[in-house]
Amino acid sequence: MPFCINCGQENPDVAKFCLACGTPIATAPAAAAAPPPVETRSEERRLVTAVFTDIVGSTATAEQLDPEDVRARLAPYYAEVRRELELHGGSVAKFIGDAVVALFGAPIAHEDDPERAVRAAFALTRAVEQLDKSDDWLELNIRTGINTGEAIVVLGSNPGEDIGEAAGDVMNTAARIQGGAPINGIVVGELTHQLTKHAIEYREAEPVIAKGKAEPVPIWEAVQARDAPVRREVRRGTLVGREEELGKLLALWETVRRERVPGMATKIGSPGIGKSRLLE
Repeated sequence: MPFCINCGQENPDVAKFCLACGTPIATAPAAAAAPPPVETRSEERRLVTAVFTDIVGSTATAEQLDPEDVRARLAPYYAEVRRELELHGGSVAKFIGDAVVALFGAPIAHEDDPERAVRAAFALTRAVEQLDKSDDWLELNIRTGINTGEAIVVLGSNPGEDIGEAAGDVMNTAARIQGGAPINGIVVGELTHQLTKHAIEYREAEPVIAKGKAEPVPIWEAVQARDAPVRREVRRGTLVGREEELGKLLALWETVRRERVPGMATKIGSPGIGKSRLLE
């Protein structure tokens, strides 16, 4: 209950003037409202692998169904596809109708993202087949296109969990080449094939004539994943601008050889910058 600073009279909380002497009641300034948190977003150029999965013949099927039935048909499909992609380290970027777009390499990058993407595609294809067996009404068939390349990735305030959007030809090409896959099949682009042929068995497929491409896009059909680990082929090439770092490593190695004592060097960097090539 506020007191009048002039006469000491107690006043009710709603009083703006003292009931005894009429002096204005001094009130404490209201605490300033905390501004809403500002989401920080950043753009990064990354080497990513895009996965584009689409249901075959969904448009014709949807025309014969009520919208609620369409949603009920797609809900378990979305759940299974998201689960398999995330289990293999991917992130679902968006759902477009009955198509799912996912990224490997953003927001979290791994050394073997292209291989993870192809293995995830095999897993989600099996998951959809199991869905069909559990409910004959679903009748889901899919095609998957996978492509690796550079993209500008917009990351949210938590780069480890949140991904905003990605832009680059790698995304469009993944969507274009999926049309060249057989029903319940998987096709990959050239760079994905190069980076994963040590771990995935492929057969060459008919190039895809893609909208906006001057030449047909070469693709390979993924046949099966090899269970036994196979050492991947190291991309050959010269490391540019690393003379000082290479000198330190070679000097350390010479010390180990000369003095017969252990030595250790730690190399840290984003996937794709040449760590494995350096070790080779």
